[in-house]
Amino acid sequence: MTAKGNTYRRRRAARKRKLSPKAALLGIAVIMLCYGVACALDSYIPRRKATEALTGYDAAALSLVTLPAETPQIMKDYEGFTVSFNPECHQPNYVAWELTATEADGELPRSSKFKADRQMPGCATLDDYRNSGFDRGHMAPAADMKWSEQAMADCHYLTNICPQDRKLNGGRWATLEGRCREWARRDSAIIIIAGPVLNDIMTRTIGPSEVPVPERFFKIILSPYVNPPRAIAFIMPNSPEVDPLEKLTVSVDQVEQITGFDFFSALPDSIEDAVERQYNFRDFDRKNK
Repeated sequence: MTAKGNTYRRRRAARKRKLSPKAALLGIAVIMLCYGVACALDSYIPRRKATEALTGYDAAALSLVTLPAETPQIMKDYEGFTVSFNPECHQPNYVAWELTATEADGELPRSSKFKADRQMPGCATLDDYRNSGFDRGHMAPAADMKWSEQAMADCHYLTNICPQDRKLNGGRWATLEGRCREWARRDSAIIIIAGPVLNDIMTRTIGPSEVPVPERFFKIILSPYVNPPRAIAFIMPNSPEVDPLEKLTVSVDQVEQITGFDFFSALPDSIEDAVERQYNFRDFDRKNK
């Protein structure tokens, strides 16, 4: 063996002799700590990547909607949701968000004020809604944003708001919002897309901006975690609605026909076709899925 090899062996032996029991225990502790941190990081799924991690699809891709070419649109990402804003109608074309089981159980109080988004051209103002006779109806509801103070504040921008009948806002629309949180807890996470039907003939307006009052609203829910994935959709008249949710249920295909929008193009064609045909409320609403 060479002199260099002997020197290396002597140094390694010396290091082993100098390693005291206390140092050895400390080394083991450090290794265990590093392993625990690595496991925690490996199991942590950022909220915006939850769908991608479990299904292979990015939540942002599943939330993307293709609109007719002539539809005015300004896209904006807020904390927790994305808005396709229509500056000519002063309200969203649609609002899309992923709601996870954890977010559905957010504990922050509902505490924010409605406000115009000064950076969004065509945004309605508080004066438009004042004494209008219509509620400022959330598309992405405040109760879905209780996991983040910023998300709670952002959902009160008027870019997320439509003129909504008061009894609808506090009635069937609110009932469906609560049901969505139940479905998110059951299925780990869901994708929700909601908005007004802006291609209807709208004869009513409110405020100095003459914000058109939608005649109908749509909401689509996709459960991408379950096998196979499934979806359900609803169309609600902007009126004091008394029909149960089951009678307001439609397929995603029907919403596409009504709005001209194209949903869930990120899914493989066979899965997209299957989920967009479904509209059995009782089947979707089952507790154990």
